[in-house]
Amino acid sequence: MKNRITGRSAFLALLKDEGITHLFGNPGTTELPIMHALKDHPDLTYVMAMQESLVVAIADGFSRASGRLVACNVHVAPGLGNAMGSLYNAKFTGTPMILTAGQQEQGHGLMEPVLYGPLVQMAEPLVKWAVEVTRLEDLPRIVRRAAKIATTPPTGPVFISLPGDILNSEAGIDLGRSTRVDTRVRPSDEVLQALTQRILRAQRPVIIAGDEIVKSDALAEAASLAETLGAPAYQCSTPYSAQFLSENPCFMGALSRLQKQVREVLSPYDLMIVLGADPLRMSVYSEVDPMPDGLSMLQIGLVDWDLAKNYGAEIALKADVKETLRALVPALKAAGGAALEARAKQGVAELASKNWTAKRKAAIEQISKAKEKSPIDPDWLALQGIGWGLPASVGVSLANPHRPVVCFSGDGSAMYSIQALWTAAHHKLPLNVVIVNNGGYRIIKQRLLAFHGDDHYVGMDFVDPAVDFAGLARSFGLEAIKISDGRELKPKLSDAFARPGAKLIEVMVDGTVN
Repeated sequence: MKNRITGRSAFLALLKDEGITHLFGNPGTTELPIMHALKDHPDLTYVMAMQESLVVAIADGFSRASGRLVACNVHVAPGLGNAMGSLYNAKFTGTPMILTAGQQEQGHGLMEPVLYGPLVQMAEPLVKWAVEVTRLEDLPRIVRRAAKIATTPPTGPVFISLPGDILNSEAGIDLGRSTRVDTRVRPSDEVLQALTQRILRAQRPVIIAGDEIVKSDALAEAASLAETLGAPAYQCSTPYSAQFLSENPCFMGALSRLQKQVREVLSPYDLMIVLGADPLRMSVYSEVDPMPDGLSMLQIGLVDWDLAKNYGAEIALKADVKETLRALVPALKAAGGAALEARAKQGVAELASKNWTAKRKAAIEQISKAKEKSPIDPDWLALQGIGWGLPASVGVSLANPHRPVVCFSGDGSAMYSIQALWTAAHHKLPLNVVIVNNGGYRIIKQRLLAFHGDDHYVGMDFVDPAVDFAGLARSFGLEAIKISDGRELKPKLSDAFARPGAKLIEVMVDGTVN
């Protein structure tokens, strides 16, 4: 006889059996059945964030830092709407995530109650699969399928709508079992031989590294390929992880998203080897194509949508990056012999003066000249991203509770998600948030000036009134430090990073645009 269980308790039991340790959420009335059931599942940590976009971003950060499936719960149609920007990020990066939302009881939706909406149709454009549970007996099958779909490459988020009557009902149901699809496949011997011979024919190969290197744990194998060939390795133009070992002598940094510049960087090469990436994803339009004429491409990865998506590939392999490289590198060494070894040694030596390590050393020397300028020179620091970094760092810290984590964010980006500071303080995370405050959207000003020659900046400043990030941090329960003198940066940052607890360090920099 099957054990009788409520939908709410079955849902949490299923999540735990799928490996979920934290449920990220922002509760509303339709989610109360889940909140009610949490007391019977004390081994499941509930992480509350103060807005749904933060819920998904924190879960996203947790997954990217741990490599695990995550689950988050938001509040009916408006809550799902709030989460959509972060859900877009999760889709873009292929984060394995089960996103759920409470829904009005079945039949009650026909009355169009407050906050009702077609949740499945809302979520569908941004997830691999979206479904609403209509029978309690189907809940186990749906959760099991959702976890399997989310974790099978190409990984990504899925969505489940949970009507209140399903969560509150009780039945004798079988919870089933968890399944993971093993996709660690390598190419056939024939294709491996063709790939080996094609690479050895190239005189000037270049490697483009993508996110699948991280997901398949192939950082060492990718570096070995680069050293075996003596080839430079660039991160793809839209890196959203550390996709190559930065201290490796073959690493050159990331390709930019400027078509003309990328074309110039790639023009010297005769073969582009793409590992788990959409290699040349750009931002704004340009009449210049980033792909040089005559540059051949080989592409390896499990995300078939990215294979030869915009440029034809001589060889396109739907295969696991790690498993493929584990077979390919020995094959190259065996076939290439002493000649390949000598060429590789020379190639690595030629990269020494222009690789990432050399560029970083030169950059440090250059920016150090500005360390005593007042106000602090903004180019002494580096910025990127909008809104995702702050809540994601909370998730990263939750996934690594015994490691200090540093979030580096601009002021404009931080204001998208500043409430995430409360979650960091509440969980007493070892998280240091460094916010660079230039009083506006400096990058938008720079682009307006560069693209249109216009220095009339409308809606790009927030200095009247100014935002007091240190004051905001204290109101959320964090220690706050404000730095205006560049000479104070190193000692104050070192001191903050060495101490436990969540802290915010506000660095005041010059907001002018040249």
